[in-house]
Amino acid sequence: MAPDEVGNLLVDVRRRLPGRGAWLHLSSACLEQAEKRRALPRALRRPAPLDVSGVRSYLDSCSHGAVVSTTTDESGSNS
Repeated sequence: MAPDEVGNLLVDVRRRLPGRGAWLHLSSACLEQAEKRRALPRALRRPAPLDVSGVRSYLDSCSHGAVVSTTTDESGSNS
């Protein structure tokens, strides 16, 4: 996962986006726990809140058991 300029988290399926990222299991429960613990803003070093709706919809469309990678550069962009 990686935040874009406005705080929306993006899924980096190919693990190629530059910058800081966070790993997340392909499980909605894992995402919910990360949100509850406020782990994503800390891991990505971004101010809260972050919009996880894109990640949630990706997780809902995927099979279970894999891992998602996200990244962001120091300015918060994915380019």
